[in-house]
Amino acid sequence: MNATTAEFSFAEMLDANERETGKWQSWFERQPAELFDLPLNIALAKNVREFLLHVFAVELRYAERLAGSAITEYESIPTGSVAELFAIGEKARALYRDYLARATDEDLAIVMEFPIRTLGVLRASKRKMFAHAMLHGVRHWAQLATALREAGHGTDWGHDFLFSDVMM
Repeated sequence: MNATTAEFSFAEMLDANERETGKWQSWFERQPAELFDLPLNIALAKNVREFLLHVFAVELRYAERLAGSAITEYESIPTGSVAELFAIGEKARALYRDYLARATDEDLAIVMEFPIRTLGVLRASKRKMFAHAMLHGVRHWAQLATALREAGHGTDWGHDFLFSDVMM
């Protein structure tokens, strides 16, 4: 897939996702482990750990759908440490990179039907599924940054896309 300079490519979206997630991982590695147990009420998560699981499980399960792989059971995903949680996202991004390397316009137009945990069965093109997975993370990272800042755990970098080093 090639993009003109007037287009925001899926590869650039994935790159921005990966870089922002890397900053979060570095930040969490410097925080006390108890922060994972900080109460939250976002995306049905009761705490930060469950929230991170939600973000990464969505990324992984959509990547698996695009790759044609078996879908990992939500309950089977390890969540004990920063490394375990962020490894879920690393696995997902590797699947997305592999998928984008071979994706064609025809493949991206394929409509799939699939169950989701909260709303039953949905239908969407692979193109829409990829965009959703990337935007889902952006939205939730912003919610997490706000919740953590309000709880006295502000991060040390700007989260807006403009502050990223993707594009110039």
